[in-house]
Amino acid sequence: MGKSPILLLPRKRLRNKAKTEAMFQASADKQDLPPVIFAGAGPGAADHLTLGVLRALEGADVVIHDRLVGDEVLDLIPDHVRLIDVGKEGFGPSTAQSDINRLLVETALSGARVVRLKGGDPGIFARLDEEVAALEARGLSFRILPGLSTAPVAAAAIGQALTKRGRNASLRIVTGHDMAGFAEQDWRGLARPGEVAGIYMGKKSARFIQGRLLMHGARPETPVTLVENASRPDQRIHAGTLATLPALALCCNGPAVILFGLAPRAAVIALTSHEEARA
Repeated sequence: MGKSPILLLPRKRLRNKAKTEAMFQASADKQDLPPVIFAGAGPGAADHLTLGVLRALEGADVVIHDRLVGDEVLDLIPDHVRLIDVGKEGFGPSTAQSDINRLLVETALSGARVVRLKGGDPGIFARLDEEVAALEARGLSFRILPGLSTAPVAAAAIGQALTKRGRNASLRIVTGHDMAGFAEQDWRGLARPGEVAGIYMGKKSARFIQGRLLMHGARPETPVTLVENASRPDQRIHAGTLATLPALALCCNGPAVILFGLAPRAAVIALTSHEEARA
């Protein structure tokens, strides 16, 4: 069951619907309403925030944030700023997107300086277009402040580059599920040797992903690493292969990104040294 969003308006005004609507209309007629700022919080650690996002948070009246925004980031927001949690969880309890859209519009029309804070980057699997469209439908302006996405942070945590000369000339950022369920991808292309992908929201669809990749020719020994709670104090790294992907996913309690085609650098160096010693 979805959460009921908390509106910025005092209760005494909410009791009078006509009065509330009139106030919103009066605000909507003003040309000086501040733009809604869509900001990326990064994967969790506060030191991954951009200076622009930090300044936006410091100047906000209301911050509407996702479940994946780290506590370190939320702790940087001044005490006078109102925080509204509109968290979503794949295949779990979530705030309906229609409620989030309505909340954004209503708080913006009230004249508040609104920051819509999203984990990672607001333009990567964060339903940014839907929320922007809701604002545009009411003539409201917006700005987008990018954030550091999880895949490069996770790759850094295992000491690897997402691209490497002679290995992969492209990088795929894909999702494990979408609104229709498990998401279909270009499995044949992804299964080619040397391909690298950051798979978001893939923990619960790990067996589906494994099956599709094996079906399209991926090697069972292809390295796979899951980085759980990337950049946070409780970060954990689960390394294995495509053959063990479902088991790795079961070891993760927090949000995790799947780095397909990448193993931790230390493991790669150890394996290379072992092979050279045997040669």
